[in-house]
Amino acid sequence: MPLSPRLSVLDLVPVRSGQSSSEALAASVALAQAADRLGFTRYWFAEHHNMPSVASTTPPVLIAATAARTERIRVGSGGVMLPNHAPLVVAEQFAALEALAPGRIDLGIGRAPGSDPVITQLLRVSGPTADVDRFPDHVADILSLLSPDGATLRLTSGREYPIQATPAATDVPELWLLGSSDYSARLAAELGLPYVFANHFSGEGLEQALDLYRTGYRPSERHPAPQTILTLNAVVADTVDEAEARALPQLRAMARLRLNRPMRPLETVEEAATAARDSDAEDVVARMRTRWVIGEADAAASAVRALAERHGIDEVMVAPIAGARADEPPDAAPGRVRTLELLAERLAA
Repeated sequence: MPLSPRLSVLDLVPVRSGQSSSEALAASVALAQAADRLGFTRYWFAEHHNMPSVASTTPPVLIAATAARTERIRVGSGGVMLPNHAPLVVAEQFAALEALAPGRIDLGIGRAPGSDPVITQLLRVSGPTADVDRFPDHVADILSLLSPDGATLRLTSGREYPIQATPAATDVPELWLLGSSDYSARLAAELGLPYVFANHFSGEGLEQALDLYRTGYRPSERHPAPQTILTLNAVVADTVDEAEARALPQLRAMARLRLNRPMRPLETVEEAATAARDSDAEDVVARMRTRWVIGEADAAASAVRALAERHGIDEVMVAPIAGARADEPPDAAPGRVRTLELLAERLAA
């Protein structure tokens, strides 16, 4: 049964204390299978590097594995941080993914580094590819390279040199621009591309970014009208108390990040509940949670629906960040699965 509004999933592949990367990845694949079964539209993996609590370092690898283990749901990146990669490599990877799972691949592109300055330098050793100022050119390059006709490079000798991301493409991945500022909204509008606002990370400037995108939109052949996704952190459980308890590990982790403190694997629900009080962190948590959906099913579904209606959003992409209890299997994420189940149940059209 279709969901209204359309729902999708954003996954950073969280790693909790006592859990291996292998177990975290198994839990995420199982979550994707649940989303597939429940009628979610797409399942995206973020790109982050060198973080003790995040295993989504290589979206193309995770997309391939997940597409092979699901049947209907679109799978993609949310996103590939383009300054870290050569445009041709990105185009080749996603052309191959589209060939493996025709009609089910999304390429979400962002221009943030996805890590700290040291890792950024290690990722960007490729010279001019890492020039953030050339981001619009590199997006345009990928669009050309992914097309069935490919692109043409004019060499210094004057000779034209044809380039294709894959030899005989029959279709292309759907390309989205991600952002949390006016920059990406303006660029998506200029290129006639769908746009994702990263509300799960900040939420500041949402109304202005959407207005700039919609008023400046230039229709393209593939996307004659603007199309929007809004991301949202959510923890939904059978009771408010359970939702609050499962939200605390991620809230505390985000507070450490905002306060520039050392990161570590996510706490379990029990570890977060018994941790020493920290007034600075609690202040950050209090500010963040106002933008998150945390609660029981009916209230959470109403909040999601109201958010989509208030901003005219086509699709809400939920980051199900429910923490795990110490006695739950390390290769599963029951709290995250339950978040998706309850939202799908209440938002079924």
